Amino acid sequence: MFKATIFAAAVVAVLLSSSSPALAQKKSPPAAPAPVSLPPSMAPAPAPAPHYVDLAELLSVAGPFHTFLNYLEKTNVIETFQSQANKTKEGVTIFVPKDSAFAAIKQSTFSNLTGDQLKTLLLYHAFPKFYSLAEFKNLSELNPVNTFAGAPYTLNLTDDMGSIYVQSMWSKPKISSSVYATRPVAVYALNKVLLPMQIFSKDPPLAPAPAPAPVSGASDLAPGPASGKAGAGSGKADSTSAACSVAAGVVNGLVMALAGSLMLLWW
Repeated sequence: MFKATIFAAAVVAVLLSSSSPALAQKKSPPAAPAPVSLPPSMAPAPAPAPHYVDLAELLSVAGPFHTFLNYLEKTNVIETFQSQANKTKEGVTIFVPKDSAFAAIKQSTFSNLTGDQLKTLLLYHAFPKFYSLAEFKNLSELNPVNTFAGAPYTLNLTDDMGSIYVQSMWSKPKISSSVYATRPVAVYALNKVLLPMQIFSKDPPLAPAPAPAPVSGASDLAPGPASGKAGAGSGKADSTSAACSVAAGVVNGLVMALAGSLMLLWW
């Protein structure tokens, strides 16, 4: 009985050991860990939308630049500048003449330009890159500087003790003010129009000076013909009145003398 019990235990142990691998294979795999969700406060913030400067709106409200803006819109150069500002890393620098700068030049100077010449003249007023005022000092060492109009159309920059001058063939205006200077757009005001030699073979004539205003009070100092006639008429009337008075005095004297003679005869 003892041997039979030992044998049976051995058989059971063998059976258990042989069936354990199968049981291990049938065991289900461990579950995948659940994804960890970040709280809303730890989620990354979306990138800010790029800020684009509306050049047409800027020029319409920033100063007296209506003439330059009208030319930009007429030739569609405003779209070229806007695209350069929005879609490139280089940016754009624009020199904007004031309305008084265009008014100082004879009107036919610009009205006689062809469409291509006018477009080139406007492109000549810009660099295809952003430049701050501080960068002009170093840029002046690279003169001449190519403009948006292409290689033949260049400008020379001069830094005179902090004052920046932009020189073309027929004009050398100073930057009078910084209208806008935040990358990628820089806009600077000029008191004169930039005039390249390739378009203007000689210095364009200036606009005629306005007629002087009449001097107030001149009519009071110099009498007109009507007032002279009135004065003459008044003097004539005064002379006639004096003559009548003298005649009346003489007649009265004669009447009195005649009355006195008659009285003496009567007595």
